[in-house]
Amino acid sequence: MQYVNSIFGQLLKPIDRRQFRDIVERHNGNAYDKTFKSWDHLVTMVGAQLGGVASLRAVEATFKANSHQHYHLGARNIPRSTLSRANARRPVGVFAETFAMLAKKADRHARVEGAEMVRLIDSSPVPLGKMCEWAEWNGRIRGMKMHTVYQPAGKYPCCVEITPATVNDVEIGRQTELEAGATYVFDKGYYHFGWWKKINDAKAFFVTRTKVSTRLRKTKSRYVRKKIGDGFRIIADADVVLASKGDSKLEIPLRRIKVKRDKGGTITLITNDLERTAIEIAALYKSRWQIELLFRWIKQHLNLRKFMGKNDNAIRLQIIAAMIAYLLLRLARRLNSLRMLDLRFAELVCQRLFMRKPIAEIDEPPPVNPSKPRPKLSPDQLRFNYV
Repeated sequence: MQYVNSIFGQLLKPIDRRQFRDIVERHNGNAYDKTFKSWDHLVTMVGAQLGGVASLRAVEATFKANSHQHYHLGARNIPRSTLSRANARRPVGVFAETFAMLAKKADRHARVEGAEMVRLIDSSPVPLGKMCEWAEWNGRIRGMKMHTVYQPAGKYPCCVEITPATVNDVEIGRQTELEAGATYVFDKGYYHFGWWKKINDAKAFFVTRTKVSTRLRKTKSRYVRKKIGDGFRIIADADVVLASKGDSKLEIPLRRIKVKRDKGGTITLITNDLERTAIEIAALYKSRWQIELLFRWIKQHLNLRKFMGKNDNAIRLQIIAAMIAYLLLRLARRLNSLRMLDLRFAELVCQRLFMRKPIAEIDEPPPVNPSKPRPKLSPDQLRFNYV
């Protein structure tokens, strides 16, 4: 009989084991936990996210109950004390580089399919409250921030950075690796003229909102052929220059677009893209809402509300493990051409994580036992149905 790997085993296939070993060696990931290897740790943390397991005791019980799957997963039983120590000591770089490896794989799939090079940039708070007294207070929350670069066409995060809650968004945004021809969409939290110039010099584009204090002078009005968009209307489109004096002068071509939202007020967008229509640029900024939906989905359907450790290292590892789990779900949907909703797929994976069944058939009912065929009835024989 042909062997069929478990759902979990199939989800882990995009992780190249050879590249993962190189990552572990680069970070000396097995220095302190020689029996509980980095691969065991990764499988455990990602499995906890996919299976909806939220505590060390539950992780230990779940993996012990499915010990017959350990060989094909390349993992082993996990005492909760061992997992707790590994969460506190294993370098975060092992998980972070594994996420980056998967993000590059997802990006290659998106490029093959001809997806537009749009990158949404935003951050989301990770409240820790009184659980972690070491966490910094930024005036709103005590905790950390998850900074993310998101690809809306492929619906996957490209980059994730975890920082204290007091770190300004633009400080991390300025560290983003820029791609020529890409369009970066962000809100006013990333308002920095020097970074805008850096994006323009990299032959990339940006779309953002202007602050009220920013003084702009119109140099040329643009004719707007189409004014009505999906949920908004274009009021004005013009080429502008920065009217401020001194070092804040921004010597790059700028364009200002005023947009009236059907359910809201008027917003003013600024961009260095002189080719797209005003409708297209306004739609790009509207698409920024997709990254907010990503944050909500991850916090609601993965374990980012209850952490398995109270130290900085354990929390960072769990956040990145959640993002790896999300990427594996996205890759599995794409590779198996699944058409079901993301939430439906995640629920089925949670319930059938250790079931030996192809992912493409995850929503199909189990087959009838062929060893007990139904008796063939003659046309003259009555059949009794018991309800």
